[in-house]
Amino acid sequence: MNEKTSRWLDEHKNELISTLQEAIKINSVRDDSTAGEGAPFGIGPAKCLEYVLGEAEKLGFDVKNYDGYVGAIDCGQGEEQLGILAHLDVVPEGNGWKYPPYGGEIHDGYLWGRGTLDDKGPGIAAIFALAAVKNCGFEFSRRVRIILGCDEECGMGCLNHYCQVEKAPDLAFSPDAEYPLINSEKLIYNAVYQKKFASSVQVYGGTVSNAVTGECDVYIQLGSGDVADVLEKMDAIEGITYQVEPAEGGCHVHITGIAAHASTPHLGKNAFYAALDLLRRLPIAEEDRKTAEHLFSILGFNLHGEGFGIDSTDASGRLTMNCGVIHWDDSGIDRLTVDIRAPISADAEFITKQLQAGFAKAGCSEIRHGYSDGYYIPPESEIVSKLIKVYNDNFHTDAKPMAIGGGTYARHLKNAVAFGPERPGELACIHMANECVSLDHLLEDAKIYAEAIIALACK
Repeated sequence: MNEKTSRWLDEHKNELISTLQEAIKINSVRDDSTAGEGAPFGIGPAKCLEYVLGEAEKLGFDVKNYDGYVGAIDCGQGEEQLGILAHLDVVPEGNGWKYPPYGGEIHDGYLWGRGTLDDKGPGIAAIFALAAVKNCGFEFSRRVRIILGCDEECGMGCLNHYCQVEKAPDLAFSPDAEYPLINSEKLIYNAVYQKKFASSVQVYGGTVSNAVTGECDVYIQLGSGDVADVLEKMDAIEGITYQVEPAEGGCHVHITGIAAHASTPHLGKNAFYAALDLLRRLPIAEEDRKTAEHLFSILGFNLHGEGFGIDSTDASGRLTMNCGVIHWDDSGIDRLTVDIRAPISADAEFITKQLQAGFAKAGCSEIRHGYSDGYYIPPESEIVSKLIKVYNDNFHTDAKPMAIGGGTYARHLKNAVAFGPERPGELACIHMANECVSLDHLLEDAKIYAEAIIALACK
C-alpha cells in the first residue's frame, strides 16, 4: 500500500471510526410518512446525509446536497470525473441483535450496527480515503466525486434524480458488494401479487422485498392445542422455529426463520414459506387452505423458481427467487412481493409469463412488475483492469472479476463496477441481524480505496 496515504489513515483511524459510529446511530430506513421538502425519503436518510456531508466539510471538501436525494463530495481537477457511489439508507433492522442496531457500539474489535457494511461503513471509508490522497499531495488527473444516495435499498430514486440533474461520472466504482471486483450483475426482477377473498386467517411477514422473510406472524381461528398437535407431526426444518400462544378468537403462531439478502437466499430460511407449510395442513376454511396449498406447491422452500419453470444459469450465475413481504388479512392477500435475480441471458417477459401462470393456480393476480437489466464490463477495460490490479497487488493474489446477484449503483451507469467491501470466504451479514465490520477491515478498506483513487484519478 502507498506509504503516505497508509500513514495518514493510521493517524486518522479514530476519526474514521467515530464518524461511522455517529452515522450508525441515525436510523436511516426509508420512511415515507416523514417525507417532505429536503427529505424525499424521510427524515432519517436526510439527517444522515446532512451529518456525513458536514463531516466531509470538516475534512476540507466542497459538498453539495441535492434536496435530500443525494449528496456529493468533490476533489481534484481534470476533464473527466471518477465517481465513487455509496448509500446512506439502510434496510429495517429486524430482530435478534446481540448489540443495539443503532448503537454504533464496539465489541471484540468489531463495530456493530445496521449499515456498518451496507453501506455507511464503505462510504465513510471512501471519504477518508479521498482525504488521505488529497492531504498527501497527489496530483489529480481526474476530478473525483463521492456520491452518497439515500434510496438505494428501495428503488434507487436517489440516483435517478441525480442523473436527471447532473452528468453521470465518466467511470465509477461502488464499494457496495464484494472483493476482488464485480464486473457483472444479474437482471433484477420485482413483482407484486394479490388475491382478494374472504379469509379467516391473517399472515404478516417481511419488511422489504429484497430480503428473505426472517419472521412471520400467523393468526388462526383454531385452538393453540390443535395447532401444536399439527406442528408435532411436521418434520423439523433447520433454522425454522414455531411459537404458539392463545389469542383472541384463536391462536397466534410466531415463526422465526433466518433473514438474508434476497440475492443469497441460501443463507436464510424463509419464515413465510414455513407459514404456508403449516397452513396447508390445518383444518381451516377451504379457500384459505387451498390458497396456502397452491402457493406452497409452487414456492415450497425452493430458491431458484423451480415451481415456475424459470430456473436458469449462465456465466453470470443461477437464477434466485424470493418472496419477501406478505400481507394477508381478512380481505385476502393484499401484497405478496417477488424478488428474482436472473442470469443476464434471461428473458424478463418469459419470467413474467411464467409467474403469472404459476400464481394463477393459487388465484393470485399481478399488481405490477418491473426489472432492471444486468450489466457486464470487460476485464480489459480501464476501470476493471486497474481496480483488479489494486486488489491483487495489495492482497498478494491473482483473483479475477466476479458476477453477483446483488444490485448496486453500478448497474445504472455505463462504465461502473462494484469494488468491496466483503472479503472472499467470509460470512456476509448484510441485511441480517448483527451486521458488523471489523475495525481492522474498515481501516484496510480506506487504504484500498485510496489506492484505487490514485490508480484511477492521479498522475
